[in-house]
Amino acid sequence: MAGLLPSHGRVLGNAAPVAHHDGHNSRAARGRRDRVVADDGAVDLELDRAHSARMYDYYLGGTTNFPADREGAGRAMVAFPAALVAARANRQFMHRSVRHLARLGMRQFLDIGTGIPTSPNLHEIVQEEAPEARVVYMDNDPIVLAHARALLHSSPEGRTAYSQGDVHAPGELLKSPELLGTLDMDRPVALSLIALLHFVPGDRTAHDVVEHFKEALPAGSTLTVSHVTPDFTPGPVAGLARAYESAGTPARARTREEFTRFFDGWELLEPGVTVTHRWRPDPAHDLSGVTDAEAACYAAVARKP
Repeated sequence: MAGLLPSHGRVLGNAAPVAHHDGHNSRAARGRRDRVVADDGAVDLELDRAHSARMYDYYLGGTTNFPADREGAGRAMVAFPAALVAARANRQFMHRSVRHLARLGMRQFLDIGTGIPTSPNLHEIVQEEAPEARVVYMDNDPIVLAHARALLHSSPEGRTAYSQGDVHAPGELLKSPELLGTLDMDRPVALSLIALLHFVPGDRTAHDVVEHFKEALPAGSTLTVSHVTPDFTPGPVAGLARAYESAGTPARARTREEFTRFFDGWELLEPGVTVTHRWRPDPAHDLSGVTDAEAACYAAVARKP
């Protein structure tokens, strides 16, 4: 989970799709709560507590993280020393999967659990292949809202949008004005739930959420998921989950069988369910030295018949 997890802090409601931010606020210190001003009011960035979005940013070598985040990441890395490797393997899986889908003809993308922008972002990957592609990002973490402008630099031919949304309420999420104003929900949509569902710890809840999306999307749509697993290194992954829970983010690793259930009724694309670094590997990004225990995350892409 450590570096495999993007953003999912508490929900702040339907904030505006674009927030104005003041960069990487050097005034932030533990015990202090700074705010940025979004179009509908102030957004509390909660800089005094660890956020999984900022922890993930730290694993990826970013700069949008603060002492509480680095402390939380440090505890996670003690429990699971391969966190940095896992995070980067997961990020590269995202790049390969969306590029592959764009090459297969997908032109509409919905990315839930976006995380802090880290270039190249999803829209940069797909619009390089298909400039006319449309992308909607969704997250419920205030720090992602604060940096949403970085997600809105679309190619001239395409379009990108950002909306606050809570994956626990998929029906409301799918009614988002930003989503409905950008994507045609009667045409196939490539839905990405990258390193998100282990933040939905209840078995029934997580699978129910995915089924809601699967039912709402039209035929030809795709589902891309990556998810931490205990199958290769159960002790460290259990410690990792405890580290996240101590930071205020409940999390649950799932087995291959539990992971595969997310795709019930859909057709898995080759190579099926595998570990992130083994999903259609790209020679340009050599991950041959990564072990399954280090990646510790399953990945798959499926299409709706």
